[in-house]
Amino acid sequence: MQIKYTTINTLKVAENLVSFVRDELLEDLNITPEKFWSGFDSVIHDLAEKNKNLIKIRKDLQTKIDNWHIKNKGAEIKIEEYKKFLKNINYLTDEGEDFKIETKDVDEEIAQIAGPQLVVPIMNARYSLNAANARWVSLYDSLYGTNIIESDEGGSERYDPLRGQEVIKYVREFFDKYIPVEGTSWKNIAGLKIVNKDLIILKDDYEYKLKDMNKFVGYRGDANKPSAVILKNNNLHFEIIINPRAFSAAHDIAGISDVIAESAVSTICDNEDSVAAVDSEDKVVCYRNWLGLMKGDLKVQFEKNGKNLERKLNPDRSYISRDGKNLKLHGRSLLLIRNVGHLMTNPSIILKDGSEVPEGIMDAFFTTAAALHDLKKKRNSKKGSIYIVKPKMHGPEETEFTDLIFSKVEELFDLKKYTCKIGIMDEERRTSANLKECIRTLKNRVFFINTGFLDRTGDEMHTSMEAGPMIKKGDMKKSKWISAYENNNVDIGLKCGFSGKAQIGKGMWAMPDKMKEMLNEKINHLKAGANCAWVPSPTAASLHALHYHEIDIFNEQKKILNREKAKLNDLLTIPIANRTNWSVDEINSEISNSAQTLLGYVVRWIDQGIGCSKVPDINNVGLMEDRATLRISSQHIANWIHHGITTKIQVMEIMREMAKIVDKQNSNDKGYIKMSEGYENSLAFQTACDLIFKGKDQPSGYTEPLLHLNRLKKKLN
Repeated sequence: MQIKYTTINTLKVAENLVSFVRDELLEDLNITPEKFWSGFDSVIHDLAEKNKNLIKIRKDLQTKIDNWHIKNKGAEIKIEEYKKFLKNINYLTDEGEDFKIETKDVDEEIAQIAGPQLVVPIMNARYSLNAANARWVSLYDSLYGTNIIESDEGGSERYDPLRGQEVIKYVREFFDKYIPVEGTSWKNIAGLKIVNKDLIILKDDYEYKLKDMNKFVGYRGDANKPSAVILKNNNLHFEIIINPRAFSAAHDIAGISDVIAESAVSTICDNEDSVAAVDSEDKVVCYRNWLGLMKGDLKVQFEKNGKNLERKLNPDRSYISRDGKNLKLHGRSLLLIRNVGHLMTNPSIILKDGSEVPEGIMDAFFTTAAALHDLKKKRNSKKGSIYIVKPKMHGPEETEFTDLIFSKVEELFDLKKYTCKIGIMDEERRTSANLKECIRTLKNRVFFINTGFLDRTGDEMHTSMEAGPMIKKGDMKKSKWISAYENNNVDIGLKCGFSGKAQIGKGMWAMPDKMKEMLNEKINHLKAGANCAWVPSPTAASLHALHYHEIDIFNEQKKILNREKAKLNDLLTIPIANRTNWSVDEINSEISNSAQTLLGYVVRWIDQGIGCSKVPDINNVGLMEDRATLRISSQHIANWIHHGITTKIQVMEIMREMAKIVDKQNSNDKGYIKMSEGYENSLAFQTACDLIFKGKDQPSGYTEPLLHLNRLKKKLN
């Protein structure tokens, strides 16, 4: 799209952005377009200049680190000398006295309820609605439709009664463990009723009660014949749906047709790694969807299986408490908005010096303006807060700058100071090495810290590019620095008083089709101290929610407070390979795996504007890919080329072969453009190659500059 601009004050603003602000964003707010733009204009140039200076500091630090490694090439890295150097250049800052965060007006979904956190590309309205509505998900459907339950009809569209019985058995056995009945089992119960404020479970002509009667919180319908029973364990709810006439209750003597699990307690609506937004056309789509969620009126019409359907936000869930009061449970996930980081600019707005607006600052003003609509209704945040997740910040200066940005936002919109809460993505090396001081700069705003293994590994490799060849990607999770990184994030969060006040998060489960494996492995996130962890789908949210019934995370965090703390020396241990005498087959296999997923992601990003999708890996296992996975793959190959483990010629040959595989994997996509029919004419293929061959020179190893540049070219063609 060729952008058309309108001059406002000293700014040139894309016409579609101007009309969006006037006709949609500020509708029903006591803010005129004149006030919005004059206020934005008055602060943006100063903020933009500070933003540029911070990016320059990053570049200068990287140059000094590169030169230090070049100077010490071949010598053993002595950690105390290395730390002294990093302190001398102010990469490491002195750690101050202990403190506790002081964030106020935090919703219970952040502070008291531990549970899954969905991440959804805000550019896709339907997915965003699905995520918002994933607060409540059918546990029966989630179990039946995944590989957790094994049966002959597992991949069939035909209903399998035996598979259905296995689902019921699974749920009843789970209830027996975590919501047990005194004197009997949930299996083969005959009915449920409420008598004198207590839940009565009928079985074999006897009446039973829960061992912990406080786990029964309410019901719907008639007390003697309820249509739903609401249970609560570790602050999470289950709804037992009773409908004897439903197909799913045909073989259940209690008439239970479903069990609904409270699932995605919070959701990150993502403007960053999972979207391909490069101009005003794209940004307006993102902002409009977020606005619709904040107003509560976002709707999508679509066709499925020959039927015209509409999706909108679910209402709150009414019930009668055990005391007979009419109450409601929040019907939707608490919605957070992830802005972009400090690096990228966007052509939507041109400043008076002719430069593009820093995209992260633009996001701050526009996403907050949209959230003003919710502050009036308090349908999302009952406490009247706005939750912004801020990624890819490098150290305390940049987190302090984020505090300044949102102070200016609050001033423009006449908001109480600290209305805007900030989530810190601990995914850059300088931030994780200075995490306590980063949190200190936001101690009145911070509601969340989260580790991001893929981005953090990408930055680890880029920061230490000159140190030597890196270990294989698959070995990274077993390396000393990653263990220290994950533990340090929890240690610092707990030390700063996050437990019961804020979220300590862990990263994404990337294989949406492998739910059995997720159930086996992702419980380790809770054991590691996380009171929220990322999931890729509503189904995954409902299943991961089971882990939070199994473990009382706040008790777990108390235990972790007493463990030995992670060491900075371990965190700064660079994952250089001790041996590089890998065989040609080993090297080619490693590069092929990275190249295949890299191409599979980039071709959709450039040609179709898809920022996040399930990309088949080289073994045809579907993996959720976003820019973080791209960063680690491109930096790893770039590092191996730089240190002579492989060559540009060898990598290019592999890239061509992998392009053929990716083309074949996408053969059923009518909108797909093959790369292998003319490599030199495929902008997607050329972009993927540039990410590798120019990877060493990309700022912090980020992929956005090249992706944005070439997606804009594609849109203009």
